[in-house]
Amino acid sequence: MKTLYTYALVLLASIGFAQQLPQYSQYMLNEMAINPAVAGKDDYAEVRSNNRQQWVGLTDAPRTYMLTLQGPIKDKNMGLGMNLYTDIVGPTRRTGLSLSYAYHLKLQKDLNLSFGVSAGVQQWGIDGSKIKLREEGDQQLLSSYKTTPVPDFGAGVYFHKKDKFYIGFSLPQLYRAPIGLYPDAAKNSRLASQYNVNGAYKIQVNEEFTVEPSFLFKYEKPAPAKVDVGARVIYKNEMWAGLVYRHKDAVSMLLGYMYKDYLIVGYSYDFTTTKMRNYSNGTHEIMLGLRFSRKQAATWEGKSN
Repeated sequence: MKTLYTYALVLLASIGFAQQLPQYSQYMLNEMAINPAVAGKDDYAEVRSNNRQQWVGLTDAPRTYMLTLQGPIKDKNMGLGMNLYTDIVGPTRRTGLSLSYAYHLKLQKDLNLSFGVSAGVQQWGIDGSKIKLREEGDQQLLSSYKTTPVPDFGAGVYFHKKDKFYIGFSLPQLYRAPIGLYPDAAKNSRLASQYNVNGAYKIQVNEEFTVEPSFLFKYEKPAPAKVDVGARVIYKNEMWAGLVYRHKDAVSMLLGYMYKDYLIVGYSYDFTTTKMRNYSNGTHEIMLGLRFSRKQAATWEGKSN
């Protein structure tokens, strides 16, 4: 039992000092997953889902599933959002649910500044049946699944001009709540506050093509900062292809399609640039989205008449 208990404490301590939040290559296609101030920024509601299978071929490799929902409160300059995700890494599982509120200030025509907050809960768990020990331990603990709820709060600011540019700053896991799966590990294992800065700018090449450079900067003390830099080439606001470089990690290929301004499908494949490439077949990520707008509703009503 002592051996298993020590292993659990080491595992939780490592969680406390590593990047905890889910990672996505298609970060520019689901900003609600990054910043609560995004909620209600447009005149339509939308739901998006990201499904990521990291380091395919590696046993117990990370898997992440996320569902976001956001939309405006009519004539109130406000927005509401929801973020639901599950992140699985080896014997650990983290499921989170948070609700977001945003207030939008109109500075000029199509130029807005938004402030957002989020509140929710995370459920942390360790599956003892997936832990293998070199020495004999308590078999009852090895076969058990231990979980604990953890409060979660965040905040963000978002500045954007419609169809032109945006830049956001967010602080997820603002409260460094203890992860109390094991009492002696509570001081070392806590939620780590992360600092995110992301942005993009659309360059209109001609009537058909648009180029959109984007970036995402993430810092979570004491883990090293991570920077994603990429660009998409968009054809008629319907199809796109692009590349993203994640410093000292991977290069991602992006492909996507928007059908009639309401159904969005995106795919990315990560070519790992670290030594992990010797053990895995890369990373797959699929993004699906639905947009609910008055324009689309009018189209459906016209077809039904």
